[in-house]
Amino acid sequence: KLELKSVIKDAINELKDKEKLIVALYHFEELNLKEIGRVLNISEGRVSQIHSKAVAKLKAKVQVKIKGLYQN
Repeated sequence: KLELKSVIKDAINELKDKEKLIVALYHFEELNLKEIGRVLNISEGRVSQIHSKAVAKLKAKVQVKIKGLYQN
């Protein structure tokens, strides 16, 4: 469980700043996409695009790192 947390933390740290901010606001601060758009002065659609891209990056990075952990 600690390894998984570490893998996720590392993957989040590899995101671009705006991606990290949107992930944090959405998942940890529980703001919706419209609210995040207002905070960042961008459209809700753009927030959605950035969030989707960030989640896809996280998923891919976590899968690769986890696969590497279990191969050793």
